[in-house]
Amino acid sequence: MEILIIPMSNSSNNSPALICFQNVSITRDSGDILFRDLNWAIGENEVWALVGSSGSGKTTLAETLLGRHRVVSGVLEWPILSKLRSLGKDVQWPSEIVGWVSFKEESRLFSYRDLYYQQRFEFADEANSPTVEAFLKTGLEVDTTKVHAVATRMGIDHILNISFIKLSNGQTRRTRIARALLRNPELLILDDPFAGLDDQGRQDLVDILASFSKIGHRLLIITRPELIPEWVTHCLELDQFGVKTIGPIGSNFLAANRHSAGDTSNFPQFSPIRDSHKENPIVCLRDVTVLHQEKYLLKEVSWTINEGERWALIGPNGSGKSTLLSLLCGDHPQAYCNSVCLFGRQRGTGESIWELKKKIGLLSPELHLYFSGQLTASEAALTGFFDVFTRRPNTDEQREKVKELFEYFGITQLEPRPFPRLSTGEQRLVLLVRSLVKDPPLLLLDEPFQGLDPHSIERARAYLDHQLKPNQTLVFVTHIKSEIPETVNRLLRLRAGEIVELI
Repeated sequence: MEILIIPMSNSSNNSPALICFQNVSITRDSGDILFRDLNWAIGENEVWALVGSSGSGKTTLAETLLGRHRVVSGVLEWPILSKLRSLGKDVQWPSEIVGWVSFKEESRLFSYRDLYYQQRFEFADEANSPTVEAFLKTGLEVDTTKVHAVATRMGIDHILNISFIKLSNGQTRRTRIARALLRNPELLILDDPFAGLDDQGRQDLVDILASFSKIGHRLLIITRPELIPEWVTHCLELDQFGVKTIGPIGSNFLAANRHSAGDTSNFPQFSPIRDSHKENPIVCLRDVTVLHQEKYLLKEVSWTINEGERWALIGPNGSGKSTLLSLLCGDHPQAYCNSVCLFGRQRGTGESIWELKKKIGLLSPELHLYFSGQLTASEAALTGFFDVFTRRPNTDEQREKVKELFEYFGITQLEPRPFPRLSTGEQRLVLLVRSLVKDPPLLLLDEPFQGLDPHSIERARAYLDHQLKPNQTLVFVTHIKSEIPETVNRLLRLRAGEIVELI
């Protein structure tokens, strides 16, 4: 990466430049050119949003600021380095001043590679994972008072003693943002920070980030257009590794992209038609209670799911949705001390977890974290036939099924590419295909559209509405009402581990 440190200059809007791309071209390690002749400047008093479709180059551009991609022509200028040195700070490289919170983080602090998926539900294995407080402190010279202050501001002070592996998707995001803030970076890049948060959680994070921005933290947010906070000043929209639009955000732009991103409180009322002669329960829970450290994760939950039903499972962060799904897919050990019947068999009567998983397709944000091996996109999708995260021998029929699904979702070009090098949205599409490959009798989709652009979401909704077989059963989890497939006609709402609505 070419680094040019120059005196502070003014950008086009008279805001002193911090970082400036001048006719920059960026390549992968393989030599493939991604961006050509990119011109972009981040000013001192600017807060930027980076938007675009899946695979448009958002993450690649952010990673370039961390020195992870080569600049082969043009100049990437860093006036901010010159400014910091003039203030007596010993700063050598941009990576020292840029913070990064990504959707999928692997680091020396915590890696999912050394863990297995079911371990997040094994309370006895918590010693293998650091607590939230230890995760926040590791590698940083910060005192406990500051850690607790940032944790309180991020709303995670009540989980500091919990094992990091046990966190929900929303809690994990807040914890990673908190740790990035403790580093006090000159520029903090947040990749899709609002995904996985309920309505109140999103608003809380918007307010938190607004307060940090006001006291001098510089932010670059990768997000969907409709989720751009009103205090963001500028937007860069990418399309196929090129600039589509760039410049200040006006009220017209924000208004044009606003829609009901969440608010599942007004979920449509259903009067499902049932034929008692056709009811065939595949899930039956009776007064299920899950406790951990004297806290109820689920309390007296009773739920019957019949073959072919389409359910929405909703509730705020921490309401027990992930715990409930873990019982349905056979991962939670407390199923054995509860009345949990799956596909006509009581848990603990001799069935293996692999017999259950043959009948289940699963996609969740947590499962995504465990795909860190060197698989191609098609190999990652093929693992869905065996419910594993590594290669297995496949039949021609299985490979043809994956090919058909890749064609449907418009991602055929991804088949030979390494899965870790795909964008977040591309990875999520591949893992959605993985959940579908078996035509499973029970499909459990936990926030399946995280990281997807609107076009991909509509295509995925269309598949769930029109391509699932009548006898396939769907449980769909989301915080965004507009994502729910039209064929969903049943609703279970959780709050604090208890059912508050069942339709």
